[in-house]
Amino acid sequence: MSGDNKVSDLLVIGGGINGCGIARDAVGRGLTVTLAEMNDLASATSSASTKLFHGGLRYLEYFEFRLVREALIERETLLRAMPHISWPMRFVLPYHADMRFEGDTPTSKLLSFVMPWMKGRRPAWLIRLGLFMYDTLGGRQILPSTSTVNLTHGPEGAPLNDKFSKAYEYSDCWIEDSRLVALNARDAVLRGATVLTRTKVVSADAADGIWTVTLQDTDTGATRTIRARMVVNAGGPWVGDILRQQIRSNSQDGVRLVRGSHIVTRRLFDHDKCYFFQGTDGRIMFAIPYETDFTLIGTTDQEHPDASVKPVCTPEEQQYMIDFVNGYLKEPISTDDIVWTYSGVRPLYDDGASSATAATRDYTLKLDDSAGAPALNIFGGKITTYRRLAESALDKIGERLDVKRGPWTAGVAMPGGDFPVGDVAKLIANLMTAYPFLNERWAKRLIRAYGTDARLMLGDATTPADLGQDFGGTLTAAEVDWLMEHEFACTAEDVLWRRSKLGLRQTDAAALDTYMAAARGKKKDIA
Repeated sequence: MSGDNKVSDLLVIGGGINGCGIARDAVGRGLTVTLAEMNDLASATSSASTKLFHGGLRYLEYFEFRLVREALIERETLLRAMPHISWPMRFVLPYHADMRFEGDTPTSKLLSFVMPWMKGRRPAWLIRLGLFMYDTLGGRQILPSTSTVNLTHGPEGAPLNDKFSKAYEYSDCWIEDSRLVALNARDAVLRGATVLTRTKVVSADAADGIWTVTLQDTDTGATRTIRARMVVNAGGPWVGDILRQQIRSNSQDGVRLVRGSHIVTRRLFDHDKCYFFQGTDGRIMFAIPYETDFTLIGTTDQEHPDASVKPVCTPEEQQYMIDFVNGYLKEPISTDDIVWTYSGVRPLYDDGASSATAATRDYTLKLDDSAGAPALNIFGGKITTYRRLAESALDKIGERLDVKRGPWTAGVAMPGGDFPVGDVAKLIANLMTAYPFLNERWAKRLIRAYGTDARLMLGDATTPADLGQDFGGTLTAAEVDWLMEHEFACTAEDVLWRRSKLGLRQTDAAALDTYMAAARGKKKDIA
């Protein structure tokens, strides 16, 4: 076992969006930061979201106005900082008279009391009021407001059952969730942080106000110790386990694990808008254009028993989502249309809610000194509000450490995102001019992944051969080298399912793993 006598200000446990966002913010304020992630970055919840920067329209029914307002404001702040991996999207909400509330929402209880004859149905005026609030709570500057759509004309109504003649259309944003995590980690390192992936926190012991933390390399088994003035527990689904086992806190705060599953099908409609479907059971379901050739459908809300149990999209959940969207589609789909499924666990703060759906999506930050040194435990949160969560975390950290600088991340571009929101098409065209061997689809993928960094990655290449080994799906050795050097990728899975979604394409995963293993071996030999 080796040790480090230096004392960092912060040890952040967890390489999801909350951990990486806090690490980036903290190092930018002058703190010394080490982040440890036991797997790959975004290997759990942060790569298994519905891929949206959204205010959470349905959270209005739970009267979570602060959360919705904060998220709505953040949409445009984040959009400006990362226009390559985030972009505006219009959402089509078909209306029909049978729409109902979930029975345990505050809004449904209120309406049942004052309008019992509605029998739980959502009246059109209430939906329009909710959308008006959605338009105005966050003070939009970029995104267009709600409009009404006639589904009997135009592409929005073409895939839908003929009984739907009217819809409301509103704005939210798409986000490449796992790329957002990697870019936060990359930016943190560029600013001076240390990011250790595949590094497990085995134990954390406090003495004289300082943490001594034992870390284990999950590939080699080698251990070492580091010291830190404060620990940030951003372990996501494992936040409760870390709190009890590694930190050995006396805190009684608990986490509620809620599984959200998704299915990806063949492309179901020929436009770039998303559908917001409402069910007769009060639940909602998104159907989103995905990776050009597919449709993403989700999500579910199910209690999850244990963080150590890998979440999977069960056959029952798959059928539930299929049946749900078939209530809207003109041409029903089946499980045969599913090309991929994924599932993630949301680590919500246990507020005693009666159901998984009703549990708060707001974040909760808890300072804890019971182990002998300060620790900050992070519960819940939405990907849309991760930056604000990080700012709130730094406020808490400032109660224990000397944080000399104030908030700075609002409007500061992520790596590759230093261009105006509306310039994506221009960047794609310019990249094709600079590299004539790129077709439009390839160039678009690179700009949407790397933004202005695409040119740095392609370098002096004049032909595809200059980019090295071809793994299929436009993935080349030059891109893999970039991901290993700058974005902490180690395996084919990291590249194909988190730094990209090229796993949906015809790629040679075995050849890619062989290439990356050899590259890691060469790096160790040099070291």
